[in-house]
Amino acid sequence: MYENPALTRTTDRLFPYTCTKGQITIMYYWLLLALLLVTCMEVSSQKKKKIAPFSRGWGDSISWAKDYEDGLGASRESNKPLMVIHHLQDCPHSLALKKAFVADKTIQKMAQNDFVMVNLILETTDKHLSPDGHYVPRIIFVDPSMTVRADIVGKYSNNRYSYEPKDMNILAENMKKAKQLLHTEL
Repeated sequence: MYENPALTRTTDRLFPYTCTKGQITIMYYWLLLALLLVTCMEVSSQKKKKIAPFSRGWGDSISWAKDYEDGLGASRESNKPLMVIHHLQDCPHSLALKKAFVADKTIQKMAQNDFVMVNLILETTDKHLSPDGHYVPRIIFVDPSMTVRADIVGKYSNNRYSYEPKDMNILAENMKKAKQLLHTEL
């Protein structure tokens, strides 16, 4: 095997080309410029993302009220019904419902355009939000006059305000009913 005697050191074998200090300085400037460019692109892409701090994964394109009281106020101001979702972050039933809720484009669109939305992890002091008990997940509608719509229920007789992932069509119909009742009753 032929070995070049000029490339006897290990570093010479790995980097057979030599650079002057000026060339190395220019390479460092280009490297720093590239890193700066990548950092700026990452920051600008993060600014473009709309962050919904109170969505908790239920739909980032939806404007969520901070809590029940803020939701009631926004409902009165906008004259839109309030949709209250009670859930727990580590409950498998809540997680399954959340996944189906986010995947349903019709529900997401109605929630975004026609409702004031709030999702609660902690129970409220309003006893009207638990007409048949404290369980999760449950979804209750409240009209702008602050009347809990106890008549808008899911399909289960033991947990009337509960929905499962397969019940998204029922939830969508109940959302439409909450909107229609709002316009005919107010």
